[in-house]
Formats: sequence, structure tokens, C-alpha cells
Amino acid sequence: MKQVFTRILGIEVSFTTKVEDFIKHAGPKITYTKKPLQNEFFVRSNDLLFEQGINDFQIKPEDWDGVPCFFKAGERSNLPYDVFSASFFLLSRYEEYLPHLKDIHGRFPPSESVSFQHNFLHLPVVDIWARKIHKALKERFPELESKERKYQHTSIIDVTTSHSYAHRGLIRSIAGFFLDLGYFRFRRVIQRLSVWMRLRRDPFDNFSALLALHKVHKVKSMFFFQFAEYSTYDKNVSPNNNKFRHLIKSVADYSKVALAASYSSFMDIQLLKAEKMSLSNVIHRPVNYSRLRYNRVDIPVTYRNLVEAEFTDDFTMGYTHEPGFRAGTCTPFYFYDIPLEVQQPIKIHPFAFHDYAFQNMLTEAEILSEMDKLWTEVKNVDGQFNTIFSNELLGGSHQVDWLRLYGKVIKRYHV
Repeated sequence: MKQVFTRILGIEVSFTTKVEDFIKHAGPKITYTKKPLQNEFFVRSNDLLFEQGINDFQIKPEDWDGVPCFFKAGERSNLPYDVFSASFFLLSRYEEYLPHLKDIHGRFPPSESVSFQHNFLHLPVVDIWARKIHKALKERFPELESKERKYQHTSIIDVTTSHSYAHRGLIRSIAGFFLDLGYFRFRRVIQRLSVWMRLRRDPFDNFSALLALHKVHKVKSMFFFQFAEYSTYDKNVSPNNNKFRHLIKSVADYSKVALAASYSSFMDIQLLKAEKMSLSNVIHRPVNYSRLRYNRVDIPVTYRNLVEAEFTDDFTMGYTHEPGFRAGTCTPFYFYDIPLEVQQPIKIHPFAFHDYAFQNMLTEAEILSEMDKLWTEVKNVDGQFNTIFSNELLGGSHQVDWLRLYGKVIKRYHV
């Protein structure tokens, strides 16, 4: 209720289970029960919010004036669907507790989600439903007051590989050189030698250009640096490298810097805490924000671990290879832990897309067209448009010039 009314609609609400208090209240009021008391605004409740534990609900979305919704409420209800239960189902990631096949990295696949299967992953439906609630309430209670919110864009840069060739240590550098040579990747060999001889800048080292772009367009930005030792899936520059540490400090002077938690720390809380502390010591300020490598989220364990490591905000809620809204919203929300029946003290910031979702598209126009669709939906509900670009993709050699495309994205969506 607080998510829908207070955070999305800007309406303060209070609750009562006492009939006499409800009847005495003179202002706008709603009953959320199985039956209405009198002639008040009534939303017939589904069983979901009154149950404990997890049950396997059969979700059958239907059309509600052009928007999918589920948990039909019946004829007497002032809303045709129990949008509160539907919103909770998506925000709590209820379906991720249910049996499903995980991918190679232990992630919940988008193909298993209701929103993907019923073609509304691209819609922030919780925010759209909230707008519909507001419209119905204003018709019933014209005096209803609410605070308007404003659209925001935050550009998130994922730095899991800060440099392609530079600062990577003697053994790794030599091994990489002979590997490129062995596979006849002569372009990379030339690039590598040019960087080593300081004839050109490392292709991944675009930090000055990104900061300048953000400054010109007054963009709210965040850089998530991986600060971990080398492993199978963690291949950034060593956290002991002084030039890498200096880079992080310099970026932190102009933008928010936070932790891109390593793959190895996913189930290792002590390692997660150590990475957090190490990065904090470099930038000389607390590190409260997190992102998980490969957008790995295991509900609810991941968020319990982040809470234990004393993170306050997480920016991993989304899919790497599918654009859209994994939790059905473009508004930050607090994670609700269903097995413990408690709201965890960590705020989840959903993102609209990770650039890898468009990696197989061949033209800038095609990519921007898909991004525009998401941006339009967020703009329509005055939500938060969080976008994630990978430092590797921005600096890599691809058919699409991702760095140039990123400049267009900033100009397009920062307003």
C-alpha cells in the first residue's frame, strides 16, 4: 500500500482494522476486504496478501483498458482487479520463489516470468495500475490530494573491466598477447602493443569522456567498479594496482562510485564485506550501493546477504539480455522477504535495460527505437529511467559504435 500510494502516487495513507474508526473517518477511504461495509470505495481482495508462505497461483492476465492485469476482483469491486495483490506479486518477485530452471549462472530466466510470457515485460505495469487507481479515486474523491513526482534518468556505468590491456600485470599481459597471437587476432596484438608503448589510450579507458559528457548534460550518473581479486568470472585489474585505485578516486570526485560485487562474493558474505570495505578505503567514504556481477539475484538470499553486508540500495533488479521491468515497476521499492514476512531495509532500484540486451542488433536506429519504447513508458508515469551501460561494450570494437550511441542516449533521455 505504501509503495502504490505513498511512493508512486504521493498520497499519505493510514490503516485500520476497526470498523468504528473507519466509519468515523470523514475523508477519502477504501475498504480492502471480501465484502464492502457500506457504499465506500471498495476493492475486493484476493487471498494473496492474507496468506503466509508461498502458493502456486495460476496467473491469467486480462486486458484492462489496454493494460494487462490479473487477480480479477468481481463485479461489486470499484476496481476490476485486485491491483494490490498483483503489484505485490511482481514487486516481491513471488514467482522467483516457485520452482523454475535457473540458467548457467544460477539466475532466474526471463522466459520463466509471467510478464515475459504474456508480453508485458516492457511495461512498468505497477506504475500504470497506480495511475488507474488514482484516476478512479479522484472521480470518487475530487478533494484527494497527492504530490506530483518528476521523471528522472540515472545513467549507470558497469565497470567490471576497467582496462583491456593496461595495468593487468605481467603474467596476464604476456598470456593475453600470446593468446591473441595464437588465434591470429592481429588487430588486438597491434592494439595491445600500442597501449603498452603508450602510443594510444586503452580502448576501455573512456572515463574522462564519460564524465565530460555527464557534466555537459547535467546527467545523474553512477559508476559501479568491481574491486576484487582475479577469478574465472572476475577479470578486472587488481585492486592492489595504484593506477587503478587512482582512477577510482578521480571518478569519485565527479560522480557517485559504488561496488560491482564480484562473482566470487555471490555466496560469500565475508568476501562481499571485504570488497565493500576495500573500495570504501580507496574513496574515503561509505559504500552503500551495490550491483551484482551478471545481474545475479537469488531471491531472497541475495538481499539478505546485502543487508548483512550493510548495503542500503541495490541496482541489480533487471535482466541482462531482455530489456524491460523485471519487477513490473520503474519506481524504487523496498524488498519484502516472504519466508520471513518482513520488509528488508534495502531499497531496490530497477533498471530498464542493460546494454547487452541490444548487443545482437545491427544498427543504432534499431537499438534507439527499442530504447525509446521503454523511455516513453517511464516518461508517461513520471518514473525513474535507470539505464546500464557496460564499460567493456562502450570501449569494445563492434559493428555499432557504442560510445557514440551512448552520447546520443544521454542527449535523448537526460531531460
